[in-house]
Amino acid sequence: MRILSEQFIIDDKGKRTGVIFSIEDYEKILEEFEELECIRVYDAAKASGDEAIPLDQAIREIEAERK
Repeated sequence: MRILSEQFIIDDKGKRTGVIFSIEDYEKILEEFEELECIRVYDAAKASGDEAIPLDQAIREIEAERK
C-alpha cells in the first residue's frame, strides 16, 4: 500500500482547512477514485437485474435511438 505525503493548510486558529498533495499522489488518488466509481457502477448494474446484452447490440440500439 502506498503512503501518501500531504501538507495541511491551517487557519489562524490552527484548524486544518485544506490539504496539499504532490502531483503524483493527486493523480494516484484520481485513478483510484475512478476505479472505485467503475466498481460501483458495475455493482449497481448487477443489482438492477437487467438483462445483459452484447456490446455491439447495445451500440446498435443507442445509434437507432439517436436517429
